[in-house]
Amino acid sequence: MEKDTTNTELKARWYILHCYSGQEDRVKKNLDQRVETMGLHKNVFEVVVPTEEEVEVKDGERHTVEKKMYAGYILVSMALDDQTWFDVRNTPGVTGFISAEDEKDTRPKPVPLSDAEVEHIFSRMNADSPRVRVGFSEGDSVKITDGPFAEFLGTVEYVDEDKGKARVLVSFFGRDTPVDLDFLQLERN
Repeated sequence: MEKDTTNTELKARWYILHCYSGQEDRVKKNLDQRVETMGLHKNVFEVVVPTEEEVEVKDGERHTVEKKMYAGYILVSMALDDQTWFDVRNTPGVTGFISAEDEKDTRPKPVPLSDAEVEHIFSRMNADSPRVRVGFSEGDSVKITDGPFAEFLGTVEYVDEDKGKARVLVSFFGRDTPVDLDFLQLERN
């Protein structure tokens, strides 16, 4: 992930920029335009809005949607120097870098992501199968909509997002009985 830039001895690292939630794509466009018009190509290499595919279960149907992983944040790969830091943070829509104060300087300094953090983010972005997002969690009251237990009410005991299933406690003759069901068979009560 690290690149050597010209003779400046600066290394490209990934940084996190903060912007207003919902404005990530607009800020990316602004930053891309700024890189182009100001000739920042030698120090700003890539701007990414981290997204991943999610499967949402709504009204008994599965829908695959593209979701932003971190609302209000974008990633930028750059070789950081004072001028590049100034140019990027003064891009319209950028509210700042994720940073930490330097002991010698009172200005907060941008903190680069570690290689492990970058690897984790990009592996989530490039995952082969979408994440399953469920509208309920453990302890929620649900209604079973399909199968032999249709119209029964129960309480979610366990959610297995990887398999798309939930274990629901259903009351039979005064006893709670666990029933494993697909997400499509359940709705919030």
